[in-house]
Amino acid sequence: MQKVPGSKLDFSRTHRFTMYAQSRLTKFKNKGRDQEAMRRRRTEVNVELRKQKKDDNLSKRRNVDAFDDEPVSPLQPQNKQQLPGMSLEEIMAGVRSADPQIRLSATQNARKILSREKNPPIDDMIACGVIPFLVAFLQDHGDIPLQFEACWALTNIASGNSAQTLTVVNAGAIPLFINLLSSQHATVAEQAVWAIGNIAGDGPQLRDFVLKYNVIPALKSLLTPEISVQFRRNITWTLSNLCRNKNPPPPFDAVKQLIPTFAELIHHPDTEVVTDTLWAISYLTDGSNEKIQEVINAGVVPRLCELLEVRETSVITPTLRSIGNIVTGDDKQTQTVIDGGALPFLRRLMGHSKPNIVKEACWAVSNICAGNVNQIQAVTDNGLMAPIIDVLNQGDFKCQKEAAWAVCNYTSGGNIEQITFLVRSGVIPPLCDLLTIKDPKVLVVVLDSISNILAAASKINALESVCSFIEQWDGLDKIENLQHHENVEVYKTAFTIIDTYFTGEEEADEQLAPDVDESGNYQFSENASAPNGGFNF
Repeated sequence: MQKVPGSKLDFSRTHRFTMYAQSRLTKFKNKGRDQEAMRRRRTEVNVELRKQKKDDNLSKRRNVDAFDDEPVSPLQPQNKQQLPGMSLEEIMAGVRSADPQIRLSATQNARKILSREKNPPIDDMIACGVIPFLVAFLQDHGDIPLQFEACWALTNIASGNSAQTLTVVNAGAIPLFINLLSSQHATVAEQAVWAIGNIAGDGPQLRDFVLKYNVIPALKSLLTPEISVQFRRNITWTLSNLCRNKNPPPPFDAVKQLIPTFAELIHHPDTEVVTDTLWAISYLTDGSNEKIQEVINAGVVPRLCELLEVRETSVITPTLRSIGNIVTGDDKQTQTVIDGGALPFLRRLMGHSKPNIVKEACWAVSNICAGNVNQIQAVTDNGLMAPIIDVLNQGDFKCQKEAAWAVCNYTSGGNIEQITFLVRSGVIPPLCDLLTIKDPKVLVVVLDSISNILAAASKINALESVCSFIEQWDGLDKIENLQHHENVEVYKTAFTIIDTYFTGEEEADEQLAPDVDESGNYQFSENASAPNGGFNF
């Protein structure tokens, strides 16, 4: 290699180099890398993300009594008397009574027992046989307080486990709840919305069972300007539950009619309405490119990007999942997120105090890095790779895993200038440090990143410099050890790197190994050899 006199090659500086058009195409998201493989990756990540705290998004909610001296019914606010407690036997006798007042009192007692904050006796209430009576009371349009109390009690039974929810469904309650959505009494309609939301939130089977009753138009019709904020929250939450769960996902022809509604609700001033809307969008974008495009066509991406700036974690989490899902689509779909201005916000979120936020931000960046060269340049220009390297250095393992994917995708699709920038930014030391981890999938990702860097270096005669640098950080010894790894893909990848780049070479000149200056920047000595014209490590 020709010497460049009087030069110090500092990894912290950025230079312009000729474009490198032919990198390992099998690593592109859309140019050779199997699109199905990217879908699997998204599925794997999302399953893991949904194992977070249950309060991220509750699928079922109970309507809990706030006070013991509450009104007998919200429809009768003037009645402030506390109900006398009834046993289950007395409740059953009361719901069988021909006296309307006794039926109402028994139903109210059932509702109060089921509305206890802790350990409501749902199974006991089911066992005593009260559900058929409560379902029958839903049809009593001449006694609105009784109808309301029965609906409330059934809502709380449906908030229980799957078996408990199924008892309400098997009693024929779903079409009756849907009929109550058109009630002239807002409190009755709202309670019916709540009950439907609990049933739909139980899982894919009951969600689809509710959808078969064509419930969506009736729910959408309730979203009038004059309804209360709480009512709007309950409707939005129920609509979100109709989009929830993915094994299998809801029939898209049914739920896609909700996309324009969510495009409006995402602008609502109430945080809870926006949060549940965001969860719904995250579910709808967790699928094929065709589904992602339907959401993009509704014009929600600019608003999603704006919401990345919001400080509330309850908003950030579903926003990130939605953004992350969209950028797993094709390059054009990914570009909508870049054009929407998301990148500066993603940069900030990679320094968030909550590891789950960092992980999801890194996951989104990793999928953007799987795009084309211009998209990788947008990542570079917005300063996203510096926090990625910070996460590689000091993040927790789940965050490091996503950051490693970002580096792998960046080095797979990036040109020489971009890969050079990444190496000068200090990516090799943390990659070498990660070569001792236990997870074979991540090991392959790290090895692929190193292989990509070496392949780029070999094209412009910088291979010797890079190999020396990797060796200085104990990377060579670690890669050699991985040739004995029990995982086939790990040892084959390690063997290929050694065989291609480190075998049969003369021992590297010690002058090629970089030093670290007082500022922590990596640099070679002034006498180090360097190639003409480019990748000047």
